[in-house]
Amino acid sequence: MKVAIIHDWLVVNGGAEKVLEQILIQYPNADIFTLVDFLPEHEREWLKDAKVTTSFIQRLPFAKNKYRNYFPLFPIAIEQFDLSEYELIISSSYSVAKGVITGPDQTHVSYCHSPARYAWDLQAQYLKESSMEQGIKSIIARYFLHKFRIWDVRTSNGVDEFIANSNFIRKRIYKCYRREAALVYPPVDVERFQVCEEKEDFYLAASRLVPYKRIDLIVEAFTNMPDRNLKVIGDGPDMNKIRAIAKGAANIEILGYQSNESMVSYMQKAKAFVFAAEEDFGIVPVEAQACGTPVIAYGKGGCLETVRNGITGLHFGEQKASSIELAVHQFEKISSDLNVENIRENAERFSNTTFRKNIHSVVTRNIQFLSSGASFANSNVGRISALEQVES
Repeated sequence: MKVAIIHDWLVVNGGAEKVLEQILIQYPNADIFTLVDFLPEHEREWLKDAKVTTSFIQRLPFAKNKYRNYFPLFPIAIEQFDLSEYELIISSSYSVAKGVITGPDQTHVSYCHSPARYAWDLQAQYLKESSMEQGIKSIIARYFLHKFRIWDVRTSNGVDEFIANSNFIRKRIYKCYRREAALVYPPVDVERFQVCEEKEDFYLAASRLVPYKRIDLIVEAFTNMPDRNLKVIGDGPDMNKIRAIAKGAANIEILGYQSNESMVSYMQKAKAFVFAAEEDFGIVPVEAQACGTPVIAYGKGGCLETVRNGITGLHFGEQKASSIELAVHQFEKISSDLNVENIRENAERFSNTTFRKNIHSVVTRNIQFLSSGASFANSNVGRISALEQVES
């Protein structure tokens, strides 16, 4: 069977690329199609000998750093790939990858990280952050986003089955496309983490320092708890803001960027990992649990599924410093009841092996349905439910 994997773009080695890496391990002879490929040489070892085909956007002026400026051309570019010789198409999509053109004898399974956030429910936020709320640029941007949504819904009909990376995204897929989706959680390399039972007297927060991660709220909360220690790992545009909030707080240590080895060590020793972002899934809280470290997380998005309230950590209800403070106090009342082995076992539900097994299961059933002449998209038989995936 000839397999094609469609990926939006190869620019950084992030979470979506970790998914792509595991799909490649499952289907090692697959060819890759992507809008642009500017992944640095030292970050592409995992691609091995995979053939990578790019779109015409790769050759446009300033594409390496300004490829996003060609957004109006993305739908046209993704539709130019000739996939007629492939029997199985797997798209890894958070923008346009799922919009490739396929025929009735081809199986197309789309692993949807999310429908394009900037075009759907988070449009207002993205326009605000891009300073395009008003004026001629705003009108132009809104027009192209409107056209994109029409295209996005139309091309969803070319997907035989969607796979969501969380229940949170399953709801978003249904809202945007009115399509049910199987649930396969993203892969987390839990094997590189070892459980540490001896915890030290500090809490840990770690992420890229950007606004939506809400590290500012965590730091603010701990400025109000001078008897509790916090270490913050990460760098980014909000670094100065974070340092300003923590200024004068002897209990807060801003560590900046740390190596992977150092990051793991801090995760293992922390009494709890604090996470305030609303993520579609959120890999780092799972990595912390792989170390046997409980997580205090904002109770929305993926953390509702990855952190078991009262068993592997605690959820807090609002993105407010006061809510985090209350959660820390509540955590300390139950922390002695939390078992590191149970926390580790929860993390293992999201292992690379489990991911590959579940992807293969969904793909195989779709191929079987196609070969039998049935329409999988319109059938309830054999569909993976959220509960079945969680229990697996």
